[in-house]
Amino acid sequence: MIRVLITASSAVVRAGLESLLRASPNISVIESAEEPDVIVSDWDRSGDDLPNELLELIPSAALIVLADDSDRAWTLEALRSGVRGVLPRDATPSQITSAIEAAAAGLVVLPAEDLENILAAPRQPRSTESLSPREIEVLGMLAEGVSNKVIAYRLGISEHTVKFHVTSIMTKLNAGSRTEAVTLGIRQGLIML
Repeated sequence: MIRVLITASSAVVRAGLESLLRASPNISVIESAEEPDVIVSDWDRSGDDLPNELLELIPSAALIVLADDSDRAWTLEALRSGVRGVLPRDATPSQITSAIEAAAAGLVVLPAEDLENILAAPRQPRSTESLSPREIEVLGMLAEGVSNKVIAYRLGISEHTVKFHVTSIMTKLNAGSRTEAVTLGIRQGLIML
């Protein structure tokens, strides 16, 4: 049985959450005097910072926050401070009970769209520099899977110069690897396969 403590600024919201959770056979709603496994906190982001006092007061409990709009920075801050779950206030009863069960099992719970926002690394703005004709030629050979040595031979230049061109291509395309540079080159129509 998962012992759940509910905190909410509104008595109506608290009563609604209690009613919802009492219907679940795996969950027992408790009062603050007992030691909870999970705390479900209905929290208004317009107020104070994260409910850190709950994390400090009962550090062994997993904290799930029901909040209105959650942005990437706020969600990251919440997770770093120890929150185990962030759900929208309009989460369904099954989402809330599933989140409680997951948090009690030591998992982190987020809506899929929030996870996508967190995992999406902020991209650096693309360089406005375009590739030179020689760089496009080198990129085309990279797409063929040709080594620097073969590119150097075909173009009649040194391997060092080829490495310079590859580095320049990757910088201009904001690519982390040769494969990514080729993929971006294809998407931008710089080369054809």
